[in-house]
Amino acid sequence: MQHSFCLRSLYSVLHPPVESAIDSGLWDGMGAMAVNVSPRQFQQAGFVGMLHEALAESGLTPDHLEIELTESTLMHGSAPEATLISLRELGVLVAIDDFGTGYSSLSYLKRFPLDILKIDQSFVRDLSDDPNDAAITLAIISMAKNLNLRVIAEGVETQEQFAFLKSHGCDECQGYLFSKPQPAEAITQILANQAEAGKSRAA
Repeated sequence: MQHSFCLRSLYSVLHPPVESAIDSGLWDGMGAMAVNVSPRQFQQAGFVGMLHEALAESGLTPDHLEIELTESTLMHGSAPEATLISLRELGVLVAIDDFGTGYSSLSYLKRFPLDILKIDQSFVRDLSDDPNDAAITLAIISMAKNLNLRVIAEGVETQEQFAFLKSHGCDECQGYLFSKPQPAEAITQILANQAEAGKSRAA
């Protein structure tokens, strides 16, 4: 029962937009699909095997999937290190979501095999007006770089925020400045537009 819950949840997220994008050749070079994984899913026995099955069903390669976990999921779960190592061996990317708002210890950053830190939007929101938020954001970016982790800023809504983050070395940004949440059927068109824009810039 738990197996079917986890697999069904992952499959429903991965399959509709991914199958269409892969079939049309639009996924190449478009980066990874990020999927939030709940503590319940992450702690299920056989989670990595279920994930491998969902990937096979959808046709998505592991290096195009990013699993997002919260700090509390890692620190309060059972045997998270073994699961993270298995995810690394599978080739899936692992991101810490809402970084800076959860567990206060930083020791897990050196203990666990991670790929990405995602700066919580609560720090990004007032970057322009609050020097403390700016200082925390810069500290996270610097720490991520020194640990050879990619860093992504969440909740970017203004050009000013984007310019600040870009100028200080943030690898990626996400938020309403770029796009609001989209239904699955719109994903293929978005990828097509990005692919066409890329061709135009290269021409």
